[in-house]
Amino acid sequence: MRALLFVLAVSAVAWLAYSSAPPVDVRTEAGAATAGGGVRQADSLLEAWVGAERIPGAVVLATRRGDVVWQESYGWAQLYDYGTGQYGRGMAGRRSPVPSGDAPSEGPPERAGLERLAEPRAMTEATVFDLASVTKVMATTMAVMILADRGVLDVDEPVHAYLPDFRGGGKDRITLRHLLTHRSGLHQWKPIYYAAAHPDEAYAYIRDLPLAWEVDEGRHYSDLGFMLLGRVVERATGMRLGAFLQEHLYGPLGLRAIGFRTGAGDAAAHDPADPAAGTATESVAATSHGNPYEYRMVHDSTFGYLYDGDPSSWTGWRERTLVGEVNDGNAYHAFGGESGHAGLFASAADLEVLVQLLLGGGTHAGRRLIDPDVVEMFLSPQMEGQALGWQVPDYAPPGSFVHTGFTGTFVLGVPSRGLAVVLLTNRQNVGLDGEGRLPDLSPLQRDVVAALLEG
Repeated sequence: MRALLFVLAVSAVAWLAYSSAPPVDVRTEAGAATAGGGVRQADSLLEAWVGAERIPGAVVLATRRGDVVWQESYGWAQLYDYGTGQYGRGMAGRRSPVPSGDAPSEGPPERAGLERLAEPRAMTEATVFDLASVTKVMATTMAVMILADRGVLDVDEPVHAYLPDFRGGGKDRITLRHLLTHRSGLHQWKPIYYAAAHPDEAYAYIRDLPLAWEVDEGRHYSDLGFMLLGRVVERATGMRLGAFLQEHLYGPLGLRAIGFRTGAGDAAAHDPADPAAGTATESVAATSHGNPYEYRMVHDSTFGYLYDGDPSSWTGWRERTLVGEVNDGNAYHAFGGESGHAGLFASAADLEVLVQLLLGGGTHAGRRLIDPDVVEMFLSPQMEGQALGWQVPDYAPPGSFVHTGFTGTFVLGVPSRGLAVVLLTNRQNVGLDGEGRLPDLSPLQRDVVAALLEG
C-alpha cells in the first residue's frame, strides 16, 4: 500500500535537468558587507592551496541567514589529463604532507604519468561537481526524510519490511535507522563490480554477503548500507531514486544543475522542458584518471582493505580522465551511475538551497517540503559524531550537520548561526601522491569553517 500511494500519485517524469546556469536566486548579498576578516582569511587559504596545486580548483558558497557572504571560484576545473602508468604505479608525484590549512611551501610537484593540459579549463561558480558521498545526504537521506514525513517509511522498521528477501544471517534485525547511522554490521566497501553489472545483481550480492559485524556493534561507515537505502526508496515509491527526487524535491525547489548521470561520458541529462538541452562537459569538474585508488584498494593488501577474491578476475578499469561520469566504481559499473551512496552531480548553488531547506526546518521560500519535526529528528545526534544520514562535526557549534565526499566535496549547516557552507574541490585531478593517496582536505575544510565562524 505504501508504494501504491506514490505510484498512483505520480506520473512519468522526464530525466533530470542540467544547466550550466545556477537556479534563479532572489537573495541579496547584504551579508557580504559584514563578512569581515573571516572571509578574507578563508579566501587566502583557498588561494594558497590552489596556488601550490595542492588542489586544482574549488568553488565556495557561504550564506548567513540566506544572504551571500562569500561566493567565489578558484583555479581549474581540469588541470591534468590521463597519461601512462595510472594503474600499478599507484602514485603521481611525491608531495610533502600538509599538517594544517596552510599550503605546502614547495612549488607545484611533478605528476608522474599525468599530462598537464596546455590550456586548463577554468573553474566557474556554476561548475558542476561529482559529489561522491555527499549523495548520501543530498539525495538518499533527503528522500528518506520526505517518505518518513509522509508515512511511507518508518526508520525503525526492519529493512525486510521493504525488501522482503533481505533476511537471514542476522540481517532481520537491521532497521533503516541502522543503515542511516552506519550501525548495520554491513561491510564498509566491496568492489561489487567484480560480481555485478546491474543494480539487481548488486542488490543480490549485498543481500547474500555475510555481515562483517554484529548489528549495533559500533559505527562502521558503509557504502553498502546506503546502496540498500536507495533501493528501499525505489521499492517504496515505484520510481528510480533520481526521478523521485526530481519530482518531489529538486523540481519544487527550482534546482537546475543537480541529478544523477548514467553511462560513459554522459555529460548531461536533459531538461524536461527542452529534451535537446544539456550541459557540456566543459562545465563539469574533472575527477580522477581512471580509478587508480580503487585499483590499489583491490590489488594491494597492505593498503588497508582486504579483497578475498582474485584481483585479476576483472579487467574493466577505465583508462581515461573522468569528466561527467561518476567517479565511484560501484556506482558506475554496478549501478549504472545512480545509487544511494554515490553518483549525484550538482553545483554549489543548488547544494546551498538544500542546506537552507534544512536550516529552515523543511521550509524554503515560504514553501514547506518536510515537516520541521522530521528535520529535527534527522539532524539530532544519535551517537557521538552521527545523526541520521548526516554527520555531527566536533569543530562547529552544537546542532551543526556536515558531510564530505571522496571527490573533494563538503557541505555544512550551522543552525545557531544560520550559516550554510558549500566547498567543492576536484582534488582527484592532481592524481595520487607518492604513497598512493589523495590530498587530505580535512585541515582545509576545518580551517575554512573556523575562519567563517570567527569572522
